[in-house]
Amino acid sequence: MLKYTIRRLIFTVPVLLFISLVIFLLLDLAPSDPTGNLPMTVPPEVREQIRLALGLGEPMYWRYLMWCNQFFIIEPLNIIEQAWGFCWGDCENRTRVMSWATRSPVVDLIIERTPQTLWVVGMSYVVGIIIAIPIGVISAYRQYSWFDQTGTFIAMVGFSVPTFFTGVLLIVIFSTLIPTDSIFWLPSIYDTTHKVTDWDSFIFQIRQILMPVFVLALYNAAQISRFMRASMLDNLSLDYVRTARAKGMKERVVLLVHVLRNSLIPVVTVLALNIPHVFGGAIITEQVFKVNGLGALLILGIEGADIPLVQTLTFIFAILIVLFNLIADVLYGILDPRIRYD
Repeated sequence: MLKYTIRRLIFTVPVLLFISLVIFLLLDLAPSDPTGNLPMTVPPEVREQIRLALGLGEPMYWRYLMWCNQFFIIEPLNIIEQAWGFCWGDCENRTRVMSWATRSPVVDLIIERTPQTLWVVGMSYVVGIIIAIPIGVISAYRQYSWFDQTGTFIAMVGFSVPTFFTGVLLIVIFSTLIPTDSIFWLPSIYDTTHKVTDWDSFIFQIRQILMPVFVLALYNAAQISRFMRASMLDNLSLDYVRTARAKGMKERVVLLVHVLRNSLIPVVTVLALNIPHVFGGAIITEQVFKVNGLGALLILGIEGADIPLVQTLTFIFAILIVLFNLIADVLYGILDPRIRYD
């Protein structure tokens, strides 16, 4: 397993370089202009000077190599310096990936916004998994029962209805129709500056995070529960299940130890590969509830034609996809002893 993991990590390097090149070319060749939001009274020569100051006068291949040097070498060195105080090389004159709109380091902006996204997206994914796996197991074990029919209906609704519609619907119900002095009232705008210092502030944090977490958790749980149910049904009819029951094992042991472990193998793929997509899909939900996270940062970069910001964020999402794909393959060997890569 260790040799396989090392081989995959080595193979990941050219894959990520190719992905970075594709992202760079798509954004660089797109018809966007960082000076497009400037007033029309700005003379053309001033606009050209701004473009040259942003480095757009350099050849395309040189700008790509500069970005690779900044992202793969300078930014990791800067993170090491900030975390452990270790300086290697010329620390004062490093040229970091800078946002064209804010003139701030892009990685610093991402690190600043990440906790807000993790609070909403991470918690919603955990809640979705906790809800989906028991529902999938029970629905498969009691196939065509009222529980299975209800779970199927809710899953179809949760997976079919867009998250922006669910979010707006919850805002109308819990923020508009319900009086503000009611215990069921929930804030429609997520206050990212709120800090938990006492019990009342903790309760407010729970109240403001309930709706965005529920919207994303419903969508995630709907998809995961269907995969869990289908995988459980495939394993319940296999010979090893009948053999375990014939040996006199308790039904709970057969279901939760043998069947569940084998059924989790295809579900692990869905869980691992969906994590990066959840970050991307949460962009809409963050816009609905005004969560000042990575989604809002990406939208801000797209609207302002901030190519370094959009390029870095998009490439980080690609890194997450490749990384969690590797994690899913490693988990296969842990869940199923028959799977060996070495």
